[in-house]
Amino acid sequence: MAASVEVQDKRQTGTKRFIGGVVEGFYGRPWTMEQRTELFKREQKWGLNTYLYAPKDDYKHRMYWRDLYSPEEAEQLIALITAAKQHNVDFVYAISPGLDMTFSNRKEVAALKRKLDQVRDFGCTSFSLLFDDIETEMCPTDKQAFSSFAHAQVAITNEVFQHLGEPETFLFCPTDYCAAFCTPNVSQSSYLHTVGDKLLPGVDVLWTGPKVVSHKISVKSIEEVSSVLKRAPVIWDNIHANDYDPQRIFMGPYKDRPTELIPKLRGVLTNPNCEFHPNFVAIHTLATWCKACPDGAVKDVEMGDEEQDPCYSPQKALILALTDWLQVFLSTDQPTACFKKEPSDDEPMQTDLGECSYVPGPGENPIYTAEPLTLDDLKLLSDLFYLPYEHGSTARTMLQELDWLKSHSHNAAVKTDETPEWFSRAQHFDDMCEAVVRMFNRLSNAPNRSILYDLYNYICDIKSGVGLAQAYVKSLGGLGKPSSQLMSADPEPWGFRGGLSGEFQRMLPGHGNRDLFKHPPKTAVYCIRPYCPEDQMEVQRIFMEMQRHRQSKVDAMTQSPLISDMLSRGDISPSPQCALILEDEMGVCGYMLALTDAKAAAAKIQRDTGHPGLEEFPSLVTGQVLPRVSDPLPAKHMIGQLLSTIKSSGSRGVFCELGHCERRMLDFYAKLGSFNPIKMAGLPQDVIALGTSL
Repeated sequence: MAASVEVQDKRQTGTKRFIGGVVEGFYGRPWTMEQRTELFKREQKWGLNTYLYAPKDDYKHRMYWRDLYSPEEAEQLIALITAAKQHNVDFVYAISPGLDMTFSNRKEVAALKRKLDQVRDFGCTSFSLLFDDIETEMCPTDKQAFSSFAHAQVAITNEVFQHLGEPETFLFCPTDYCAAFCTPNVSQSSYLHTVGDKLLPGVDVLWTGPKVVSHKISVKSIEEVSSVLKRAPVIWDNIHANDYDPQRIFMGPYKDRPTELIPKLRGVLTNPNCEFHPNFVAIHTLATWCKACPDGAVKDVEMGDEEQDPCYSPQKALILALTDWLQVFLSTDQPTACFKKEPSDDEPMQTDLGECSYVPGPGENPIYTAEPLTLDDLKLLSDLFYLPYEHGSTARTMLQELDWLKSHSHNAAVKTDETPEWFSRAQHFDDMCEAVVRMFNRLSNAPNRSILYDLYNYICDIKSGVGLAQAYVKSLGGLGKPSSQLMSADPEPWGFRGGLSGEFQRMLPGHGNRDLFKHPPKTAVYCIRPYCPEDQMEVQRIFMEMQRHRQSKVDAMTQSPLISDMLSRGDISPSPQCALILEDEMGVCGYMLALTDAKAAAAKIQRDTGHPGLEEFPSLVTGQVLPRVSDPLPAKHMIGQLLSTIKSSGSRGVFCELGHCERRMLDFYAKLGSFNPIKMAGLPQDVIALGTSL
């Protein structure tokens, strides 16, 4: 009752409560009704208030969004909505019609309203429209009705919002839902500006931060997007999401989001692991974070590599979560009578399933007794499966020790001054490996089997990997026989990480560059040299290969050719000393070409040579780098050298032409920091000009 009074008071003062909770928005098997009900209990206990229902694999949420729920499905949803209310959790029903909706078709709009009306009749009062992870191209009919995709989405969202009576909670997920998706950037995104200008003020906007899975979310970045959206966003946080990689799971604390953000946000919803039970830590630590600054005061604090937030400590929050989780682990989720028959009247009831009449004799094996799970085991579990951008401290130490032991293994073979240190560190590494094995055994025997089943594949995999490393170090030190799994040309399947996906990745250039443990460095050697006429065929090859990724390239090139395309194809020649070639061990892998004066080329394709854009930015630069070049530095060196040459020619500015779909090069120029969108006559609609003054 107190909670409802609090919400009512906040509405009367014209403010809304901070949204804190969980979004079930991952790809994969949705959670069960029982798991969701358990989630509501935990949210209420920990002080969270919202659950966003958006499982991607609920057909009627996304793929078959037009279809009404059957009586059986309706009964389940009604029970779920009722359970949420019983635990003071706001149930937000999300629907994702963007896969195939024709926005200008009134029957489609009516179907959307009919679907949401049905859910409203179930007792739901909060809703969300999601337009994430869909194609950005409108159908021809919608192009005639709306000036842009953003206008289409906003028009439908506003109409549905008003149709439902302008609910207190109504969330909108844009297609450009993170900074990385914005063209050319957040502050200059026409899509986001349309959302900010046209979306009704009662509708809140979901945002994932700088990236889909954001390492850090800064106050500055939120202030920037809030200014464009004209409202504080609700963070849809994917930091614990694992639906993109079945080999990873994340049980580290909620971190790298300063509590200064709280008064600048409408709320935070975590979209966690697909597996329900391992999300205990993610949700528990988010709840601690949300309560960090209850007065809403902004704290003057610098966020550096070592997080120093006076309101919130990730490690302390983690220990609190693991301490609570340990109690859940130790509580059985199995009915006590499932393995035995019901006792008769003349039969005594057995009260201990572990009771056994067998007593081993002298010299016989003792009865196996499982060691109880400890808090240290769960700390180790969290360290081994921490967060997407970092390992926990124990995992980092194990990697560092293994690397040192490998690189100094000669000290084990021949006695040196470092030999005692090598064996000491080898023993320390062995102890850490044994701790992983103990953790695995204790988890495997924990009473709560549901948690174990969610974790088993992950802990089995890490135990196997650690075991191979342990055997390898022992063989280096002569402390054991060389592992047959390491040395055999025909090992057992469990002796290596298999699967077609892994083999594909190992064949690709740069595999391992994204390992969180950065030593030894995995870099390539590149050569930058002047362009010569013999390079023309290679330049054309790279240009055509990259052209295949440009949308509608044939129409765009036919109707309005680009100067940059003519330069790359060899139709016109680059200016003297304005052409560079990039090579790696496999051959030519990139190029940068420039014209110090592009007016003659513009006249050749009948562009307006007197346009102010060409007056201010008379020079042009273009280039492509193959995807196998993962390091941006070679391209930066080439563009820097060309800009210097162009400036010495007396030019006042340089521009480039890029298609909206050329995300990689758009991102490259954006990160240079000096190129910004400019107006240039004669460009196709799907091409943007970026310029920089010299």
